[in-house]
Amino acid sequence: MNSDRVLIFDTTLRDGEQCPGASMNLREKLEIARQLARLKVDIIEAGFPIISDGDFEAVETIAREVSGPIIAGLARCVPKDIEAAGRSLLPAGERARIHVFLATSKIHREHKLRKASEEILRLTGEGVRQAKSYVSDVEFSPEDASRTEPEFLAEVVQAAIEAGATTVNIPDTVGYAMPGQYADLITYLRNHVRDINKAVISVHCHDDLGMAVANSLAAVQAGARQVEGTFNGIGERAGNAALEEVVMAIKTRPDVFAGLSTAVETREILKTSRLISRLSGLQVARSKAIVGENAFAHGSGIHQDGILKMRETYEIMDPQEVGWGGTDLPLTKHSGRHAMVARLEQLGFTLTDGEIVPIFTRFKELGDKKKFVYDDDLVALAGDAVAGETGAYSLEYIHVTSGSSTVPTATVRIRHAGETLQDSSPGNGAVDAAMKAIDRIVKRTGHLAVYLVEAVTEGQDALGEVTLKVDFGDGRLITGKGASTDVIEASARAYVNAINRALVMPKPIPGVVGSLV
Repeated sequence: MNSDRVLIFDTTLRDGEQCPGASMNLREKLEIARQLARLKVDIIEAGFPIISDGDFEAVETIAREVSGPIIAGLARCVPKDIEAAGRSLLPAGERARIHVFLATSKIHREHKLRKASEEILRLTGEGVRQAKSYVSDVEFSPEDASRTEPEFLAEVVQAAIEAGATTVNIPDTVGYAMPGQYADLITYLRNHVRDINKAVISVHCHDDLGMAVANSLAAVQAGARQVEGTFNGIGERAGNAALEEVVMAIKTRPDVFAGLSTAVETREILKTSRLISRLSGLQVARSKAIVGENAFAHGSGIHQDGILKMRETYEIMDPQEVGWGGTDLPLTKHSGRHAMVARLEQLGFTLTDGEIVPIFTRFKELGDKKKFVYDDDLVALAGDAVAGETGAYSLEYIHVTSGSSTVPTATVRIRHAGETLQDSSPGNGAVDAAMKAIDRIVKRTGHLAVYLVEAVTEGQDALGEVTLKVDFGDGRLITGKGASTDVIEASARAYVNAINRALVMPKPIPGVVGSLV
């Protein structure tokens, strides 16, 4: 490997999806994987094959259909996990990587695994060797490495490399490390692991103390040459290192990261961020670095004056380098199907003919309601189609009466299996009434845990997008998304979308949990 190249390992589809309510269906994962390939990340961790039939299928499908990056599947140091990962990655051929992990810190050894250090070393070697029997590219992660005794960690890393690991990942699993301490740990391993130069040193940092990006960059300065994380920083608890920040820090500060670079096509960053946000249902904070709405906004008069005179006075990056600006002219209701499909392809969507037809119908309806249809409008419409997957239920009609002196009541008509179903219900507000009417039709009740509405574009005719998370009684938070110029209709579409997703969302295999690297 080129010692000046920092590999980017994206785990949005595995660690990112572990964020409560962020579960994505197969089609959504495939769209994100395709966009990550356009972004030119080096490795896509597509899932944890043993955890559910859905994860196995996702890894297998991405391995078959996405070209370019290495495709990785996660596995515990357990034979059945490694075997499942090996089978799911077969379509990737030489681009397949099995990522094996095993906890090594004293607290994990004594209280979770209840295994002695010698047993950990034995399992490490056995797990890597089994993975090596399926693929040539094996990554090993000592889980909770940042809280593992450095001397023992060095022994584990050496054992993994001797067994054939080509990448050794040093995860800060619980976000405990500080940048200086973490860099020192990387330096210690480089100095005390005999065969460390036979493997790439990787880092995987969590953001529990807000240090994930800082720790990752400190490790790069100390010699790590692979960074793992997610776009928008999504993930378990406080999330993972935000890869867009890592990539742009390396690119923007050549004085600090002298000679280092990534292969990422940075102009695809904003598009990637927005696609992941819409398909995961996780909003990006306006103040988020690089990809937030305010990332390049200047409210102060002094700042505005400086920007007008010379951009570099208050902007350390050109916004266009990460995909801001340069938006094509909006479409109108007179635009044809070909123009709409071409624009959606530019925006990162690969759609089937069966999906294009309903999107084009809604595009025309939207064009009748507003003068221009912007890129964000199209992304919202396409996101609805991709999120729907099977489309077991589809909204045909909604009528709501509401006011300060009347009981809100909704009448909803839904199509299912070729049959039209209709019912009405009062409610505590228009949205509640619509959802209760839908509950009566589908004969199931959902508890609304999260409800978010935002304007997709600006103006009084803006398309409104509703994102909600619903518990249908099994403890899982199912995300639903819907868009319309009418917020009540968008809410009903989002709720129907959540119902459809609940019907097809695979349940985890009992006994397999994901407290991971």
